[in-house]
Amino acid sequence: MLDRVLAGVPANENPLTHAHDMPELPARHADWPSWAPAEVVSAFQDRGLGKPWAHQVEAADHVWHGRHVVLSTGTASGKSLAYQLPVLSSLLSDRRNTALYLAPTKALGADQLRSVNDLGLSGVRAASYDGDTPMAERDWVRAHARWVFTNPDMLHRGVLPAHARWAQFFRRLRYVVVDEAHAYRGVFGSHVALLLRRLRRVARHYGADPVFVAASATVSDPANSASRLSGVDCVAVTEDTSPRGARTVALWEPPLMDEVTGENGAPVRRSAGAETARIMADLVVEGARTLAFIRSRRGAEVTALSARHALSQVDSSLAGRIAAYRAGYLPEERRALEKSLASGELLGVASTNALELGVDIAGLDAVVVAGFPGTLASFWQQAGRAGRAGDGALVVFVARDDPLDTYLVHNPAAVFDRPIEATVLDPLNPYVLAPQLACAAAELPLTEPDLEPFGGEPARTVLTELVADGVLRKRPAGWYWTSRDRPHADVDIRGSGGQQVVVVEADTGRMLGTVDQGSACSSVHSGAVYLHQGTSYVVDDLDLESGLALVHAEDPDWTTQPREKVDITVLRTSTQQNHDGVTVCLGEVAVSSQVVAYLRRLPSGQVLDQVPLDLPERTLETRAVWYTITEELLRASGLERAHVPGALHAAEHAAIGLLPLLATCDRWDIGGVSTAMHPDTGEATVFVHDGHPGGAGFADRGFHQMAAWLRATRTAIAACECPAGCPSCVQSPKCGNGNEPLDKAGAVKVLTIVLDAIGAG
Repeated sequence: MLDRVLAGVPANENPLTHAHDMPELPARHADWPSWAPAEVVSAFQDRGLGKPWAHQVEAADHVWHGRHVVLSTGTASGKSLAYQLPVLSSLLSDRRNTALYLAPTKALGADQLRSVNDLGLSGVRAASYDGDTPMAERDWVRAHARWVFTNPDMLHRGVLPAHARWAQFFRRLRYVVVDEAHAYRGVFGSHVALLLRRLRRVARHYGADPVFVAASATVSDPANSASRLSGVDCVAVTEDTSPRGARTVALWEPPLMDEVTGENGAPVRRSAGAETARIMADLVVEGARTLAFIRSRRGAEVTALSARHALSQVDSSLAGRIAAYRAGYLPEERRALEKSLASGELLGVASTNALELGVDIAGLDAVVVAGFPGTLASFWQQAGRAGRAGDGALVVFVARDDPLDTYLVHNPAAVFDRPIEATVLDPLNPYVLAPQLACAAAELPLTEPDLEPFGGEPARTVLTELVADGVLRKRPAGWYWTSRDRPHADVDIRGSGGQQVVVVEADTGRMLGTVDQGSACSSVHSGAVYLHQGTSYVVDDLDLESGLALVHAEDPDWTTQPREKVDITVLRTSTQQNHDGVTVCLGEVAVSSQVVAYLRRLPSGQVLDQVPLDLPERTLETRAVWYTITEELLRASGLERAHVPGALHAAEHAAIGLLPLLATCDRWDIGGVSTAMHPDTGEATVFVHDGHPGGAGFADRGFHQMAAWLRATRTAIAACECPAGCPSCVQSPKCGNGNEPLDKAGAVKVLTIVLDAIGAG
C-alpha cells in the first residue's frame, strides 16, 4: 500500500522521511476462569472467541475478586472482554446486581452496548442513558436496566442530581467501568475525577461500594493515573498478550509549494489535509478501507470533499464511498455513518478524534494521521485502528506545517522510542473543585469525613469560600446547598467555556451543529466561513447571549482567520528560580483576549482584506510558566534591541508547539504572550499559559521539564531549512498578531541564553 501511495508522488518530491516496520506478534492465550458461568463463556465462544488472551483473564480475575483495576494495553487488545466477563458473570449470578459503564463519547457507549446485546444473554437488561435516549425510555432505564451505559456528562447532569430516583440501581451497584480512561486529562479529566468521587459517595449512601474498572490505552504509570482519576487504589495490568499484525508506520512531510509564499514571504508546505486527501484517494482506489484522522471539524469536511473530488476523476462510484465524521453532527447522522463504516459501505472516512476512542471498526487496512494529535498515547490509539484482528496494516503520519510535527518526522526516535506521556489532571484546581463541591453538597450535605476523597484541606478551604459567597451554608452537621435550583446545569465539565452555541441555517431554521462557546468568537463570528458535511456556509450573525449563530449557504473562494488582542497580568508567583540574569517562574496569571477582526484569505494565502469585529473581551485566570531575561544578557548575545520583540515572539511560538512532547496537551490547550518589557516583571518575558480556568497542569509540566522542553524547541528552530521563519518552526496558526514580528535567528539566541543560564545548554 505504501508503494502504491508513493507511486503517485512526482519524481522531484520525496515526502517519506522514515518508514518503520513493526513485526507481527503472536497471541498468548489463557483458560476461561472457573468462576465464569457456562452461559457467559458459551456466549463469547459463539461469537468466535475460542480462548481469551492472558491479559484479559488476569484483569477479569482482579475485578471478580473485588480489586479495583486498570487495564492499559494497546488498541484492539480486547479490553472490553476483560470487564464484560466479570460484570456479566456477576449480573447473571445475582439478579439483583447492577453495573454502570462510562465512555467519553456517545459513539463508544453505543458501540459497547451493541457488543453486550449481541451476546444474547437474557436478564442482563443493558440500556443506554445519554442525551440521545428518548424521554419515554428514560423512566424504564431508571426502573429496570441492570447495566446502564452512559457518559460523564449525563452522569453529572442527569443521574447524580436525581439519585433518589436511581436509589434501587445505586443500592445494588457492583461495578463501575471507566472506558478509555486516558481520554480524561486536563480540565475535563479533573472534573471527571471529582465526578467519580461524587458517584462513589452517592453509592455508599445507598450501601454500595462498587469495584472500579478502568480501561485505557497504553499510558505512563497507569496505576497512579487511574488511582488519581478514580480516587481508589488500582492494580495495573499492562502486558499485552493479544496478536499484532505486521504494521508499517510511515512518517510523511508534505513538500514545499514553489508557487506559494505565506506571511512575510515564508515558504509554505502543502497542507496536511490536502496531502491526506490525496493519500486516502489512492488507498481507496486500491480497495483499502481507510480512516483518516484530521485535527479540526472543518479539516475533516475539507479532506473528505477533496478526496471525493479526486476520486470522481477516476471512478465516480468511489466518490460516494467517502464521508466526513465529526462531533457536532446530529445523532441520526452519526449513527448512519458509523453503520456504513462498520459494514464496509464506506471505504474512506475523514474523521476528527471522535472515532479515535474504541468504536469497533474491524478490518481497516490503513490509517492516515493528519497532524500529531497532541500526545503519543492518542497517536498510537489512532494508529491502532488499522490492522485490527491481527491483520497487517499501513499507518501514515502526515506532518502539518508545525514545529512539533516537523520535529517528529525528522526525529523518528521521538515517535518510536520515547515513552508514552503521563496523564495530566489536577482535581485540586479550585476552579474545578468549587463547582464540583457545590454539586456534591446539592446531592447530599457534605460532612467532614466526605472531604478526604476531595482533597482534604484544599477542599475545606474552597468550602469556606463557597460559604462566604453564599453558595453553601455551614451547619454543625456539615455544608448544605442553599438554593432550590441545582448547580449541575451551570457546570461545564468539558471545560469548553460555557454552553454550546447552536449553528442554524437562517432561511430554513435547520440546525446544522454546535460549537462550544469558548471558541465561538473565533470560529462562528459574523462573516466566518463554516463547513458542514461538505457544504460551505457564511455566518450572518453571532448572538452569544442566546447561544445562536445564524448562517446562509455560500461557497466563497476565500477563508477566514480571526485576529486577536491578548494581554497578561501576573497574579501570584508560586515558584521562582534565579539563574544569573534569567528567572524562571511558575504561578497564576490573568489573560485577557478579544477577537478584534478577521482576515479573508485566498487559497494561495494572499490576504484580501481585514474586517473589524465588535466582540466582548474574555478574561481567563489560569496558571503559567514564564522566564525573564535581563537587557544585559540580551545585548551580550548580540541581539539588537529592535529585534528583541520578534526573537521573544518566535521563541514563544515554537515553545508552545513543542510542549506537547512532554505534557498530555495539544497546542490549542495552551497559549502564550511575549513582550520586550513586561510591566509586572520589568524585563523581557515569555509566558506560556494553560488555556483553561485555574490551569490544567500543562504549564506545571513545562516548568518541571524546562531544560528538555527548551532544548527540543531550539533544535526544532535551528534544524528548519527556511531562511527567516515558517510554519514549520516559528509561525503559529493561532497567532492573533498575524505572526508579526518574528525573528527566527533571534529565537535561537534567546533559547540559548536561557538554556546556558539554567545549566542545560
